[in-house]
Amino acid sequence: MRTIASATLVFAALLSAAKTAPLSEAELKNLLAGVRQNRSTQADFQEERVIRLMKKPVVSSGRISFQPPNKFRREVKGNAPSVTVSDGRQLWIYYLNFKSAERYPLGKGSPLDSTVAAINSALNLENIENTFQINAAKMENGYELTLLPRTSSMKRAFQKLDLKINDNLRVERTDMLLPNGDRIVTTYSNQTRAPVPASTFDFKPPPGTEVTTPLGQ
Repeated sequence: MRTIASATLVFAALLSAAKTAPLSEAELKNLLAGVRQNRSTQADFQEERVIRLMKKPVVSSGRISFQPPNKFRREVKGNAPSVTVSDGRQLWIYYLNFKSAERYPLGKGSPLDSTVAAINSALNLENIENTFQINAAKMENGYELTLLPRTSSMKRAFQKLDLKINDNLRVERTDMLLPNGDRIVTTYSNQTRAPVPASTFDFKPPPGTEVTTPLGQ
């Protein structure tokens, strides 16, 4: 029985290896160039936050619009709806149930810059060669990438980011390991590459909204 079990494990390992093939430097360069040709993305998403101190993950869903390098709009549905908008200069988080909004400046060393860069890395892979150690492999139906931060600011945002990219060069799934050990797994569907209207990335708080600036700017 041990011999059969050992043979089975060896066969499974060989089969797994046959399904993956590490990318050469040239192949990785071509892959990143292909992904970056996408200058806008709109997609539905489902997010699962695995928090160490909670028995069950926190699940949310919504829609995201993204335009590199730093413009995005993320709308979360459900019992705790919210809207997060970045126009590249400032970031807004609006909590519909509480009629409150937070405004954060971007650029000039803002603590939120690394967060926006992480979103950019996940959806467009812009400039990741300079800020991450990259491991990439070809799978049966796409590619898998693992990004390990090099800079201290990015290490404060997350420890590791795994990405699944399909054969159409669209990011299907991201798995982010945070510094505290929590994980955020996001799956994208119904993706389109149609141009995103500029107004998508504008945000004006509705009348009666309580606006705060947590960073004091």
